[in-house]
Amino acid sequence: MFNNIVSTWNKRRRSKSLDQLNPWVYKTAELWQVKEQGAPLPLPPPKKRSCSMVFTLKEMEEATGMFSDKNLIGKGGFGRVYRGVLKDGQIVAIKKMDLPTAKQADGEREFRVEIDILSRLDHPNLVTLIGYCADGKHRFVVYEFMPKGNLQDVLNGIHGEVRMGWGQRLRIALGAARGLAYLHSTTAVGVPVVHRDFKSSNILLSDHFEAKISDFGLAKLMPQDLDLYATTRVLGTFGYFDPEYALTGKLTLQSDVYAFGVVLLELLTGRRAIDLSQGPQDQNLIVKIHQMVGDRKKLRKVVDRDMGKGSYTLESVSMFAGLAARCVCFESAGRPAMQDCVKELQLIMYANMKI
Repeated sequence: MFNNIVSTWNKRRRSKSLDQLNPWVYKTAELWQVKEQGAPLPLPPPKKRSCSMVFTLKEMEEATGMFSDKNLIGKGGFGRVYRGVLKDGQIVAIKKMDLPTAKQADGEREFRVEIDILSRLDHPNLVTLIGYCADGKHRFVVYEFMPKGNLQDVLNGIHGEVRMGWGQRLRIALGAARGLAYLHSTTAVGVPVVHRDFKSSNILLSDHFEAKISDFGLAKLMPQDLDLYATTRVLGTFGYFDPEYALTGKLTLQSDVYAFGVVLLELLTGRRAIDLSQGPQDQNLIVKIHQMVGDRKKLRKVVDRDMGKGSYTLESVSMFAGLAARCVCFESAGRPAMQDCVKELQLIMYANMKI
């Protein structure tokens, strides 16, 4: 009788869900993916990096000096980013999710998407996930620290007079292209990944201006064997929106290519994608540049003045502008694949060696 009771108790103990034992349990994508259309796509178990760690709120407080303003390195719609130092001395970037109540459900989903996807991916042009914190209602993502900050701030002189030559800009473009090409072709998650929020502020730079793509909260896993994903909810950042996606709700890999083209134009001109401080005709970068692509004389006038004329060849600039123009083609069918962008940028780098 006693043995039967013990056996029954053990069975019940083993059947107890992890959710009952822990109010916050990391779940793979198939368990939390929002059912926008039909059943969620089944995915293989995530490949966890050996360096991925789970932190407590106390550890996050200690790493950032209680979230001291002197350690604040960035702000976004999600909250704030701090420079932190872990117990082992490693310098990291800590993204603190801080959203109003109305947006907390979206924030939770983006947090889980980012952790799940980044823990599966491994590429030199994607930011490295160190770990995360899900302590009570607190949410943090811990990344490798990128000393030069993000591309948009560097181009706009936010962090001092850092001037990038044409060669550096080409390397950044090539690195970002390789990162996106990896996302579009990777088998690490079983299906291609659309970043969906690719922009210059989500390209982080190392000490040597190596580009790494960050912020995967809006990333979308493409349905198996389908070239597009239809949704009624268009997400991303104004100025980088694929017009076809914005008008029809049809998300494709080419949506990232369009955003990449906008970033190429930012690298070329040093201007923001949308600059409301300019006149009505000059606020949208694409509208301003598009008609100048085929005219080398006009093209010279829009090249960023921070680059010395001796640092680039007109041939390489013209080829670069032509690639950007094809990437921002209104119809997605007219845009190149990211693998083709990588190859073309390599040719452009070669063309620039003829100085």
